[in-house]
Amino acid sequence: MWSPADIADAIEQGIRRRCADFDVEQAVAGIDALDEVALHPVLATALEDAGYGVAREQRYPADRRRRRETEGERCDLVLTPDGRPLRATEARATLFDPPDAVDTDDAFWLEVKAVAQFTEEGPNGNYSAQLLSTVHHDVTKLSKDRDILHAGLLIVLFVAGEPVADHDLGIWQDRCLAKGLPIAAPSRRVLPITDRLGNRVCVAALYPVRHL
Repeated sequence: MWSPADIADAIEQGIRRRCADFDVEQAVAGIDALDEVALHPVLATALEDAGYGVAREQRYPADRRRRRETEGERCDLVLTPDGRPLRATEARATLFDPPDAVDTDDAFWLEVKAVAQFTEEGPNGNYSAQLLSTVHHDVTKLSKDRDILHAGLLIVLFVAGEPVADHDLGIWQDRCLAKGLPIAAPSRRVLPITDRLGNRVCVAALYPVRHL
């Protein structure tokens, strides 16, 4: 039911459209100046335009058993087919449960990590640390929740050139495999962006995540 390649295509098209908007506006700052949270609406809109339902900041299924909504870890984006809503645990089998709602184990759970080689302050001194450390946590979260059957980690890199992304993603993949993290081969999309900060390329790599 879920094709990481199709999801990656939708994300690529959405990023292209947003970059074109920045260029038409002759904006001083481009898409690579957005922080990770600010990038989420761009990705959500891209996926919605492609026909997916998108729920943002959803509690992991394992944490939905907690009574308080504020408790538990949350996933950046949860996708459903055909624009359908994600089923809420508290609404299951009630009058408030939409008949076309999608169960959590049928949805696609997507964590997002965006890292820029160059920022508005100059070269990003935390670039390697952001890429090599924090994303491991996201893979682990996705792989350990037994109620998630379809999942992926999207890494969005803004870098000076594609060889930089090739090298750095290669190191990241090797470290994940060395740690036994269950990632699969990515669906990767590369697109040029206008150089405003030193980043000339955006690389979006969607790694399917399996259970540990």
